[in-house]
Amino acid sequence: MPGKHPSESRLATATLMVPLDANPYGSVHGGVIMRRIDEAAAVAAIRHARKNMVTVSIDRLHFLMPVHVGELVFFKANVNYAGRTSLEVGVRVEAEDLFTGVVRHVASAYLSFVAMDEHQKPTLVPPLIPEDDEDRRRMAEAEDRRRVRLGQCIDRSIG
Repeated sequence: MPGKHPSESRLATATLMVPLDANPYGSVHGGVIMRRIDEAAAVAAIRHARKNMVTVSIDRLHFLMPVHVGELVFFKANVNYAGRTSLEVGVRVEAEDLFTGVVRHVASAYLSFVAMDEHQKPTLVPPLIPEDDEDRRRMAEAEDRRRVRLGQCIDRSIG
């Protein structure tokens, strides 16, 4: 199976936050941001594998600042790692105040996906071919996170 570069699946999307997305104080619900993170990551994963991808974990979802109604929110998804049947996708979330132009980094997350065939069984994904030092750094950090995730799964199954 030929490998793919991260740029072939990278996604940047934006959405305007409206009152329906928020609490009575004008802050967007974390669940709204989480859903959009999962959607952006899934698109990047599917673009990489060109297969059905299922979310198996969301790691290190950090909400750094609140998002407010009226802000334009960007979801930037990048495939960081590809294993045999799984991928890690990182998503960076930024909010832009449309009146001032100020852009803030408001959240980040790492999501793991598994490729599924037509029988809902795990299937192979293309290897990831880094294009530059930034891609290599992301891949190395993703491999470290994968080792930690696998260690946690093993520990739980024993205890």
